[in-house]
Amino acid sequence: MDVHDLEIRALDVREDIVSMIAEAGSGHPGGSLSCADILCALYFGSVMDYTADDPHKADRDRFILSKGHAAPALYAVLARAGFFPSSELKTLRKLGSRLQGHPDMRLVPGVEASTGSLGQGLSIACGMALGLAMDGFPSTVFALLGDGECQEGQVWEAAMYAAHMDLDNLVAIIDHNGLQIDGRVVDVCNPESITDKFASFGWQVQEVDGHDMGALVRTLSKAKAHRSGQPKAIVAKTVKGRGVSFMEDQASWHGKATDPDQTARALKEIRAARDERSRA
Repeated sequence: MDVHDLEIRALDVREDIVSMIAEAGSGHPGGSLSCADILCALYFGSVMDYTADDPHKADRDRFILSKGHAAPALYAVLARAGFFPSSELKTLRKLGSRLQGHPDMRLVPGVEASTGSLGQGLSIACGMALGLAMDGFPSTVFALLGDGECQEGQVWEAAMYAAHMDLDNLVAIIDHNGLQIDGRVVDVCNPESITDKFASFGWQVQEVDGHDMGALVRTLSKAKAHRSGQPKAIVAKTVKGRGVSFMEDQASWHGKATDPDQTARALKEIRAARDERSRA
């Protein structure tokens, strides 16, 4: 897809996110909306190598959603990538559904790791990257973390290990929207500067606008291709609740569903943005 089509796809994904969380009556819209562009760049921007018809292909690239509460974004992308029918999205968080509140690798095709307990995803990604390198596969492992998640000590243990093992097939992406469930990340427990911290641990680090689709595709593609003996970190500056005006930059929308009026308003905004982008 070109950048124009990727931007439209990201709006489709945002519509899916709002719709499925409203249908479920619970979920995490803010952080799902903030990372929608990142996931669309990875899956539809010719960055990741994957095959929906063969989700266990040995030399595939891997994606780990360390911030597992953003599962609605991952589910929407996996469905649109062909891993399972889009009609299944409406079963989010319902009894008997395989689309649980946090992703389960035993149930959902395309989910590489069961996540949700924050701080663990980068360690999982390190293990995968090391195993792939030992087996001689050219695959890259991408892990998406939240900035609030970077308050977890295990993140920095994994960061230290990745640099020590020269895991240049590992790319960490930080969804840096500045908010977590309790408020501003810098007020709860300030991890800044995340960019400087990863660099001090021996990572190659780059910052990017997490809603600039062209910049995302270029940055992610370059990180994947460049094998210099160091793991890579991409700090993506994003807006929590991106695409829904009353959710944007509001910690209160970390983990609650919209009511019917709010759902209608949110979908109207997203659809209007998509129609405007389609005419461009």
